Amino acid sequence: MRLTEADGKTLLRRHGIAVPPGVVLNAGDPTPDPGGRVVVKAQVLEGGRGKRGLVRVVDGAALADARAAIAAIAGDAPVLVEEAVAIERELYLALRVDGTRQTQELLFSAEGGVEIETAGRLRRVAVHVDAPDSAETIHAVLRNDIPPQLAARVARLGARLARIARDEDLSLLEINPLAVTKAGLLACDAKLIRDDVAGHRHDADAIMASAALEDAALTPLERRARRDGFALVEMPGDIALVSAGAGLGMLMMDLLADHGLRAACFMDNLHGGPADTTEARLTAAFEIATRPEVKGILFYTTLASRPLSDRIDGLLAFLAKQPAPKPLFVGFAAAPSATRGFDVEAATARLRAAGIAALHDDPLTLVRAAAGALA
Repeated sequence: MRLTEADGKTLLRRHGIAVPPGVVLNAGDPTPDPGGRVVVKAQVLEGGRGKRGLVRVVDGAALADARAAIAAIAGDAPVLVEEAVAIERELYLALRVDGTRQTQELLFSAEGGVEIETAGRLRRVAVHVDAPDSAETIHAVLRNDIPPQLAARVARLGARLARIARDEDLSLLEINPLAVTKAGLLACDAKLIRDDVAGHRHDADAIMASAALEDAALTPLERRARRDGFALVEMPGDIALVSAGAGLGMLMMDLLADHGLRAACFMDNLHGGPADTTEARLTAAFEIATRPEVKGILFYTTLASRPLSDRIDGLLAFLAKQPAPKPLFVGFAAAPSATRGFDVEAATARLRAAGIAALHDDPLTLVRAAAGALA
């Protein structure tokens, strides 16, 4: 889940990270008289707010006009009104999960600002959260770009943020800009993303605004999928992909891309969801497959102990009620415990008898077969 800037800063403040003083104004709230200069920011989940006119620096007397201008673009979105900060220098600092190395990675640039991620000036440091010398490891890299004393302060902050990211189950914690001021380091903007699967471990009331915006951004099909117990993300693509689990889904998306195909959807499990959502996933994929740009449907599943025969029976029963609107390609990897009394050869024979292209075990073989057939 993406957090609004206001919710993200509330989280950081709770952990003792300095942020500018501010207040959230919802639609209909009276406009206060803050005096001095203020920064007015629309609380939306999309990036590029400054380019869209959703971030404005104005005198307090012009706050009402700034709210009206932002509302003309973003509708009834709340706005965060913060005291303008005297910034001596802007830095960029972020923590993200490095799935390849199975650790956190700190990203740093001596220059904060728009589109810093693509500017090619990022330093990268692997951070082991519980290591006693994590700040020293960060400092050894940062001191090449900024004065040693400032590097030490940023390194200590980076080590703290790594612990916060772990404890709060954040896949991304980005501060841009991290402002150097006379009073110290200040998180002037914050982008935080929390792992959806970990949501039950945290206070839902603390991020109600973010949750409401996230829900409002869902398509009708994505919202229905959540009610059915799984996560669905619609994307522009030509293959309706049915899978279970984020890791498997990402693998299949990468394989499709390697063969000139794009997944039109991504599916994942939801914490506390029903044990089997196969029929609901197929229903959603078949609906996506009715679109003209979608060429086919690819179904790939893995079975550890659940009987393979049940999965095949369920798939064939579903197809008897709802024939596939586009060519369907099926693959599966089944452990020995899942194939007792009904082996892979029997499953493949049943599927092929029903006119379904079935290739088991190897997802690469399945994707190659689908790409060749659809070409």
